[in-house]
Amino acid sequence: MTSNFMPAGGSVARLIDAFSRLPGIGPKTAQRLTYHLIRASSEESELLAKSLLEMRDRLQFCSLCHNISESTICPICANTNRDQGLLCVVEEPLDLFVIERASVYQGLYHVLHGVISPMNGVGPEDLKIQELIDRVKDGKISEVLVATNLSLEGDATAMYLHDAIDPLGVRTTRLAGGLPSGGDLEYADEVTLSRALEGRREL
Repeated sequence: MTSNFMPAGGSVARLIDAFSRLPGIGPKTAQRLTYHLIRASSEESELLAKSLLEMRDRLQFCSLCHNISESTICPICANTNRDQGLLCVVEEPLDLFVIERASVYQGLYHVLHGVISPMNGVGPEDLKIQELIDRVKDGKISEVLVATNLSLEGDATAMYLHDAIDPLGVRTTRLAGGLPSGGDLEYADEVTLSRALEGRREL
């Protein structure tokens, strides 16, 4: 007999299952989160539920960079004090957040929402690559900094972007200087990320 009572169905089981579907949340963590909410005050549970619904209602994608935003144009794209000629290309919105948290970059961004991965059936047409090319063609961008992860897919995507952008006469660079091969950008600390940005190399 197990020492932990696990309901076979109902709202508790459904919540445990919902938590376990989140990235990085295993079955035991899902159970702990669920039973924390059971013991929590109704105000705490209502705040969580309200925040989730509010997020779903308000969030959209920025029409320029495709980052998560609560407005048609996100605050970063709307900030005229940022370097309008430098464009950092990232895989996911979380990567953008990591770079912003390091406070070492003052240019603009473009979110691809993935990487080219033939094994997973993801091609260039499935990403925000054409939108990136259109932005570069506008003539305001002088450098495209490719900050995809240092993985096979990330490197392949970086080379694809270089080949697409190079004929447009715009400099294309890649993060360097300390990021571990095969490592995701989201796990880089501020110092490592700062060095990688400062030591970026030509593609």
